[in-house]
Amino acid sequence: MTNDTATLSKKGGRRNNQDFFGCEYTGQNGCWVVADGLGGHAGGETASRMAVDAVLSVFRQATSLSPVAIDTGFFQAHQAVQQKATEDFALSGMRTTLTVLMCDGQNAVWGHVGDSRLYWFRNGKILYQTKDHSVPQMLVDAGKISPAEIRGHEEQNRLTRAVGQAGTLRASVLSDPLLIQSGDAALLCSDGIWSYILEAEMEDDWVVATSAAEYLELLERRVLERASGEYDNYTAVAVRFQGVVES
Repeated sequence: MTNDTATLSKKGGRRNNQDFFGCEYTGQNGCWVVADGLGGHAGGETASRMAVDAVLSVFRQATSLSPVAIDTGFFQAHQAVQQKATEDFALSGMRTTLTVLMCDGQNAVWGHVGDSRLYWFRNGKILYQTKDHSVPQMLVDAGKISPAEIRGHEEQNRLTRAVGQAGTLRASVLSDPLLIQSGDAALLCSDGIWSYILEAEMEDDWVVATSAAEYLELLERRVLERASGEYDNYTAVAVRFQGVVES
């Protein structure tokens, strides 16, 4: 498998950037991670960085890329953030979202906690989209609001799951790896991206973009046209799969 990857992470209208991302490759294997930290700028920055580092460490040691590897990454990240929070009172409330994609030469597997999202594109259309762990998503599931009403909802930022929360963590992980087709693409992003961009616009931009970097330029342009004031940090990792190893 070959891929074209681009990354973007800006502080937006805030003083600090509490988002963090990571990308790493080992032979045909790749790992892409996005985290959006919570709990004050020091805590948010620490939690997101620690979570990404923990996942990449698991990726380096994994003998195979599977849902088990993803689960292990979330477990290690959760433990690391919880432990650090108990050691430093100033970081006691820190948590983070976490979205992870791992691929080998043929298959993709992903998982997430919180409201940082993964979108998987095929033939220019969204084939799969992660479902937020948030109060608005619960309202959607209950039929109280429509999916479109998540954006801008008064409780959009209220998460039901986050790395570093009290107790155990249950991540949502794709149960069966997805067979990658040449031309497939993925977008991992914090809510500072998807809050301002509709899914149809994400699809449109992939159709016209000639590279992952150009795709992120188009997304950032939309954010900057619409965001104002002390708007959120925004982070995105875009991957286009240009070739797949034949079995």
